[in-house]
Amino acid sequence: MRVIGIDPGLRNLGWGVIAVNGARITHVANGICHSDAGDGNLARRLCSLHTQLTEVFREHLPETAAVEHTFVNKDAVATLKLGQARGIALLVPAQFGLEVGEYAPNAVKKTVVGVGHAAKVQIDHMVRLHLPGVRIAGPDAADALAVAICHAHHCQSSGRLQAALQRAAE
Repeated sequence: MRVIGIDPGLRNLGWGVIAVNGARITHVANGICHSDAGDGNLARRLCSLHTQLTEVFREHLPETAAVEHTFVNKDAVATLKLGQARGIALLVPAQFGLEVGEYAPNAVKKTVVGVGHAAKVQIDHMVRLHLPGVRIAGPDAADALAVAICHAHHCQSSGRLQAALQRAAE
């Protein structure tokens, strides 16, 4: 199963694709979709992110997707813009017919690092441990790979739970 994780951002939208085969997780690709912060036209920036992320989906053909929840900060305008970028992160997988898992940043950190308030450097380190030899495009891509790993663990756990419930019902 191919899993794409997405770390939404208006300037830098991170993405990471992993392959899951049983308990084995391997790196496929990662990167960052950029929009021009100097372009004051929000619609063009969102369109650019949509186009770039759509190309990532066409190239890597993920089978499931996960997106990190928006972190709400004190700047309401910035939070709203981030929410619009998150809309693109949800829209593109939906256009490819995929279900999208959504995870709070603390849940991703807890799954990947073991601590819900881990620093970015800790996330990067643990992603590298999970995916030996990976070359990470930047912090946003590392976060996206962490989201993908979190989703893979969640899917594996829920699959085991479903199988156990089915066996118990038989």
